[in-house]
Amino acid sequence: MRRFGRTLVTAALAVAVVGGTAGWASGGSQSAVTGPPPGAVAWRADTAYGRALPDPGTATPSEVARFFAGLDDTQRAALVRSHPLVVGNLDGAPPALRYEANRLAVAATGEARYASLAAPDRRILAFDPRGRGQVAEVFGELEHAAHVAVIVPGNDNDATSYDSRRAPHTGPAGMARALHAATVGAASDGTAAEGAATGGPVAQGSVTQGSVTDGPVAQGSVTQGSVTDGPVAQGSVTGGPVAVVAWTGYTTPVGVGLDAADGRLAAAGATRLARFTAGLDAVGAPDPVLFCHSYGSVVCGLAARHTDATDLVALGSPGMRADTAEALRTGARVWAARGPSDWIADVPNVRFAGLGHGADPTSAAFGARRVPAADVRGHAGYFTPGTQSLAVFAAIAKGEAR
Repeated sequence: MRRFGRTLVTAALAVAVVGGTAGWASGGSQSAVTGPPPGAVAWRADTAYGRALPDPGTATPSEVARFFAGLDDTQRAALVRSHPLVVGNLDGAPPALRYEANRLAVAATGEARYASLAAPDRRILAFDPRGRGQVAEVFGELEHAAHVAVIVPGNDNDATSYDSRRAPHTGPAGMARALHAATVGAASDGTAAEGAATGGPVAQGSVTQGSVTDGPVAQGSVTQGSVTDGPVAQGSVTGGPVAVVAWTGYTTPVGVGLDAADGRLAAAGATRLARFTAGLDAVGAPDPVLFCHSYGSVVCGLAARHTDATDLVALGSPGMRADTAEALRTGARVWAARGPSDWIADVPNVRFAGLGHGADPTSAAFGARRVPAADVRGHAGYFTPGTQSLAVFAAIAKGEAR
């Protein structure tokens, strides 16, 4: 009975911490944007090729990929012009077609808040203007990447705010840029390549199973199954170019309120994330590493067993709706990071009456590999250049940390 009482008190505290700021931080409850993109009805009715086009709501990404493989360049271009919103969001369609389709779709909105997304040098892999809007952008060459990383963000992210001014290296785009620069700029000896941005020498800090070591270690060392720990798993690739996707592909909570405390939006986001990763696989991209920040780690936790990710990295996480890494039921390596000044530590790691997200992924009992984060500031500083966390993130993204 005493234990039950403590549970009630902790649950009440969780609601107070997560929902008590509603007066200044919380917006109204959000409706998850799901299902096929706008234009799906016209797409389904198009019989220009004498056969039905793959249904955006039911066709698998592999089926979509096979369909586009059977078209010539003229036919593909015609579909992009006729149905930009569908092609631009169709997992399994060739990335280059999606980039062009989304340029057209963004321009067609006529809205200034989205105009920057249509710039010719942007690689917008998804754009859905419904609700607050969803967007995904690629940094690097997805078609030629040896490794792919996906940033899954948390609260207050959408297409409307995607290009808003933020503190450097924060927000989905800032995190993705910083990670991509770190993978390009970190030389094999752990120092910055000439003229390149970097997340700092990998030699700072090490990763061990269930613990953090903040002192200097051997060049590029990441222990517990790392590059210094014996041969890499058969069939895996280390090094090579990395493409990073900033994936704001789900309806995120607004503020720190009840939407952030329950799993409703995360469950809807997990379905979309699983389909997105299946789409990467369908176009021949490498199995991804998922970097899951804040509420995004709840999304990743629910999606884990439905993706082919090689690694899941939870940072600034309120919990992943699992008691242990093993309970995620994934073959991916699971990592976790939390900085000493991250306010997420004040959110109780409980689940009660649908509220709260469970165990702390950085706890020893959870069983995730720990990423050093002693020099991370605040809740959003994990990708700041020079931090130990970014250096290790880059090593994970390149398949060098195991």
